[in-house]
Amino acid sequence: MNSLGIFLAIGPMQIVLIVVVVLLLFGGKKIPELMRGLGSGIKEFKDASREDDKKEDKK
Repeated sequence: MNSLGIFLAIGPMQIVLIVVVVLLLFGGKKIPELMRGLGSGIKEFKDASREDDKKEDKK
């Protein structure tokens, strides 16, 4: 099995473990702030990719 297959084989117990570790590292109050930052980063990435698509269409 290749490394990508191993990475994608995440079960429910692994997800629970990851959530617990994140809670221990960052605390409950910090997580909404982290998710908000992640969401805004994804939005900026999508906006930038749309702008690039528009520039390519004009050429």
